[in-house]
Amino acid sequence: MATKNKIPSLQSLNYSSYLNNDGLIDETLCKKIGVYAIFNKDKHIQFIGYSRDIYLSLKQHLVRQPDNCYWLKFEIIDHPNRSILEEIKMDWISQYENCILKNREYEAFWTQPIDAKIQMTEEDRTIYANSDEISQVKLLKKIARQVQNNIEKCLLNRGSNVEIRFNPKLKEKGLLDLK
Repeated sequence: MATKNKIPSLQSLNYSSYLNNDGLIDETLCKKIGVYAIFNKDKHIQFIGYSRDIYLSLKQHLVRQPDNCYWLKFEIIDHPNRSILEEIKMDWISQYENCILKNREYEAFWTQPIDAKIQMTEEDRTIYANSDEISQVKLLKKIARQVQNNIEKCLLNRGSNVEIRFNPKLKEKGLLDLK
């Protein structure tokens, strides 16, 4: 457990598999407060974050970045304290020369809803631009469902059995996020 004065170095923590042998995220992290680091298949750091529910955050990250979520290190704290969480996160980031961890645009790929609109073809953009509002919503939902199908296939190929449900209201805006 981390305290204000004792921050564990990221290198001192053991790697945990992102998905266990059953294809699930460790449910003991459910409702646990802490800081976590995510690593790709080759154990290269990809993201450092903190959460009041590590399990839910890991689930979101898996959906948003399935090809980059293979290994995990984490530190749980007893009470929600934003300054301690931020201090640990910044300390861990400082242990890496990888400036991508400090890039806000890169961080958005891990923390913001998936924008399915970027998958629109030129033909889709033309149809969207020349459509009424109802037709635009239908097109955005169609594209969001296509992106959702791709994510679900990727997760299946990873051996994931994590139950996911996307927020249907966001699909109308061309966004995907877990409900």
